[in-house]
Amino acid sequence: MARKKLMAANWKMYKTPDQARDFFHNFLPLVAGHGRDEIVVCPPFVDIRASVESSKNSSVSIGGQNLYWEKEGAYTGEISATMLVATGCTHVIIGHSERREYFGETDDTVNLKLKAALEADLTPIVCVGEVLEEREAGLTEDVLRRQCVRAFHAVSTKKAGKLVIAYEPVWAIGTGKTATPRMAADAHRLIRGEAAKTFGEEFANSMRILYGGSVKPENAKALMSEGEIDGALVGGASLDPKSFAAVVKY
Repeated sequence: MARKKLMAANWKMYKTPDQARDFFHNFLPLVAGHGRDEIVVCPPFVDIRASVESSKNSSVSIGGQNLYWEKEGAYTGEISATMLVATGCTHVIIGHSERREYFGETDDTVNLKLKAALEADLTPIVCVGEVLEEREAGLTEDVLRRQCVRAFHAVSTKKAGKLVIAYEPVWAIGTGKTATPRMAADAHRLIRGEAAKTFGEEFANSMRILYGGSVKPENAKALMSEGEIDGALVGGASLDPKSFAAVVKY
């Protein structure tokens, strides 16, 4: 079955609300009528409202870059799934490598966040991927397997419906290095195999696996033509409306 590609922008810690409005003002005309792919933009929390308002009546969805797994409580600085939904988000990124590297995310917190996102009916984009030392030591498969097994722990197939995975080789993020389409496809096959073990073959075949890691207009077409790659999680190239539109239209 053909999986509809998902092109996701991760703005990281860039843009004020006014800059977000400017982005959509310039970006939306460039992708008007583009129905082939699903498009989602994940801005910083403070830009969500401006982004939701600016993208109203368009086919572009808005997502958060992170969430906390409790519904509410004394968790200074955190944002819950319910809050994201209330502000108009439909998607959320979970376990991005920067969150793992700088903010202590673990496979277990990714699992808790995934459950909270699914519970709130958000589409979770769960990030997995190896660092350079792991790839060079031949540990890529072990790392991906462990990250998937722990992320999927105690999530039922019925609940997992909207799950999206993003494979991000950490050595390719912001470095200008990109995994070859073939390397990415191999990793995606492995991830799909893990999903099949947990959720069954049918679910795994319909689950979308995105590639992230220095995706730009120049390499988007080659990556997206791999049957195993179901879209992209785009960092730097998503900050400019023209360049993100070019990636979306690959």
